[in-house]
Amino acid sequence: MYKELDDILITEEAIRQRTREMGKEISDLYGDEEISVISIINGAIIFTADLLRTITSPVRLDCIRVSSYRNSTTPQVAPHVLDNIKLDVAGRHVLIIDDILDTGKTISKVVDILSELNPASLRSCMLLEKQVTRSVKYHADFVGFTIPDKFVVGYGLDFAGRYRNIPVIGVLKPELQSVGAV
Repeated sequence: MYKELDDILITEEAIRQRTREMGKEISDLYGDEEISVISIINGAIIFTADLLRTITSPVRLDCIRVSSYRNSTTPQVAPHVLDNIKLDVAGRHVLIIDDILDTGKTISKVVDILSELNPASLRSCMLLEKQVTRSVKYHADFVGFTIPDKFVVGYGLDFAGRYRNIPVIGVLKPELQSVGAV
């Protein structure tokens, strides 16, 4: 399963441990107040599922689907919303969950959309934060891991729809980072 990876950056056990820690941090912050969790899918779906099981605060869940990578290792287009949320978040605490913060464009787009819906509060939780100069300045409220500027897959992150089921975060071999290679 790991033959497609050049390097494993974050192990399965490290992901489990940090997810539990983040769940506690989020639960401590919100206490008994209900959270409207908005997961940016498809990338954050696995992380969201695991994280939600560690949060003790009441939770409502919805998803927003945003596309910008297509079949590339870098964002190819401005983030485009393919499917918006259905929950009414006006006056509610909203927590956006995403897989990775790199350019900042996707999260900024989602924050802009959700801000217009008048939530009581709006925070974000990222599994990964790349050490890069962002196109859009953004600071996540909760971050699982900081990683170098490398193209990673696994634990929900993909390339051309593949590798999401790898249970670790790893660097995809360079020769596999083109559509013709997969």
